[in-house]
Amino acid sequence: MLLLISPDGVEEALACAKAAEHLDIVDVKKPDEGSLGANYPWVIREIREAVPADKPVSATVGDVPYKPGTVAQAALGAAVSGATYIKVGLYGCTTPDQAIDVMRGVVRAVKDFRPDAFVVASGYADAHRIGCVNPLALPDIARRSGSDAAMLDTAIKDGTRLFDHVSPEACAEFVRLAHGAGLLAALAGSVRTADLATLTRIGTDIVGVRGAVCEGGDRNTGRIRPRLVAAFRAEMDRHAREHAATPAAS
Repeated sequence: MLLLISPDGVEEALACAKAAEHLDIVDVKKPDEGSLGANYPWVIREIREAVPADKPVSATVGDVPYKPGTVAQAALGAAVSGATYIKVGLYGCTTPDQAIDVMRGVVRAVKDFRPDAFVVASGYADAHRIGCVNPLALPDIARRSGSDAAMLDTAIKDGTRLFDHVSPEACAEFVRLAHGAGLLAALAGSVRTADLATLTRIGTDIVGVRGAVCEGGDRNTGRIRPRLVAAFRAEMDRHAREHAATPAAS
């Protein structure tokens, strides 16, 4: 399981750089613009320069509307700015066909510029609260659009968490559907260390966190700290070892 950490700017990216050995992907977002709020192109560039060259930089394009051309341009801007993982929050897409339309544009725009870029179709565990596409439709949307991964996060950051909206069993089905489509499965949404046993058991490929590695566990007012990143990764590794040692995993 890969660990994706989301700093909100260059200062926190430097904290991630100090903890680079404990994380796999640095994800650039702007939390005050939403769950998958997009940051400025120059911030993506500065963060790309701040973190080690062997650590991929991911960038969120935003909680996007159903405007395929607009979103494709935004995604290309993130790639030009130095991101190799491009995440699109399908906030304004109410049907799978709309979501596929948006993601096909993103895939073409990004991969025409950089064929090795990694495109992530992101939906929301609390989709029922905002009226967007069903979480379990995401793997098929990602597959049909040519994306590389399907991801679930939470849209409304009000203290509720991934498993408050989508049960562990439904998350396991999400992972199974993603893997069946040849995709990676990413899960986020106020994930805590207490969730790692379940996330490991169901075969999650990428876990995304912010609040869990911020002081006080607060994604908005807390700041990312290297010691908290290291502690979270240590727990991830412990669960991976324990899972590998169980008879069912062998």
